[in-house]
Amino acid sequence: MNVLSRRSTLAGLGTSFGAASLTGCSQAKARPLFAADTHPGDYPTVKAVKWMADEVAKRSGGAINIRQYPGGQLGEEKDSLELTIFGGIDINRVNLAPLNAFAPETIVPTLPFLFQSLDHMRKAMAGAPGDTILKSLEPHGLVGLCFYESGARSLYTTKGPIRTPADLKGQKIRVPNSDAFVAMIDALGGDATPMSYGEVYGSLLQGVVDGAENNAPSYESSRHFEAAKFYSLTRHVMAPEVLVVSKRRWDRLSTQTQTLLRTTAQESVSVMASFWAQREKASEARLRASNVIFVEDIDRPAFEAGVKPVWDRFLNTPELRELAGAIRAMGAPT
Repeated sequence: MNVLSRRSTLAGLGTSFGAASLTGCSQAKARPLFAADTHPGDYPTVKAVKWMADEVAKRSGGAINIRQYPGGQLGEEKDSLELTIFGGIDINRVNLAPLNAFAPETIVPTLPFLFQSLDHMRKAMAGAPGDTILKSLEPHGLVGLCFYESGARSLYTTKGPIRTPADLKGQKIRVPNSDAFVAMIDALGGDATPMSYGEVYGSLLQGVVDGAENNAPSYESSRHFEAAKFYSLTRHVMAPEVLVVSKRRWDRLSTQTQTLLRTTAQESVSVMASFWAQREKASEARLRASNVIFVEDIDRPAFEAGVKPVWDRFLNTPELRELAGAIRAMGAPT
């Protein structure tokens, strides 16, 4: 969507926003809940929220409706997140990175090599550590509903495979606009380059950056593999994504509606996981068919040693160290 059409859409949202207040079911019929996502319409997070929307409509007898705007129609994550905080967007699926600046607890799940496996991540985010992180958003205008897994992030580059931190030396690597991600790449010897997701494809083609890092479905759906053929399976970050609601809108909802949204959001987590597994399999098949070079012989101990300064820098309060310790303990062998 171009700038003009996005402005028109946002203007329409603003008109609808003022037209009704969602304090109960009758008002909700006139004013749907607007849900944003930068991922395309067939992405697992979008499909999970679609499932949630269908359930909400069914269980409320059609009184509560969620209208989705996927594919970045309402702007990049940073912009749509600001709109969500101010109440212009009701529901938003966002990466943790843009939350790091004002909710330090969200930095912890993004720390490199925190999780031993995806099962470890799921267990931690469904438990007390995840609850702590979701609650940390409320003072900043957001209500956290649930976490969606986002696979394991790995490095992809245009110049060659990355097997050790030494291979990153001098390479410009795109990262989300997050101090933790910047610090990670810099600590490993690369040149971290914060950039919006929508700019990465062109930047890879033009040589503005030499690589980036993300999970396989994002690497595939964004077509970044067309420019960066080397996919090095560092699996350095397994941070989930989060589904949030504008607190301004949330506080105007009835208790019954709040309960319904929380319940269906939590139920959508396993639905999304199923969609995710299917998507990962399909993405890997497409990548292999496109002659992407999967690099599996990674020196993980060298990478873990290289990012120790990142942990030291960002676990800078007793509370954050305690949160990280609780998460690590949940991945220890029993």
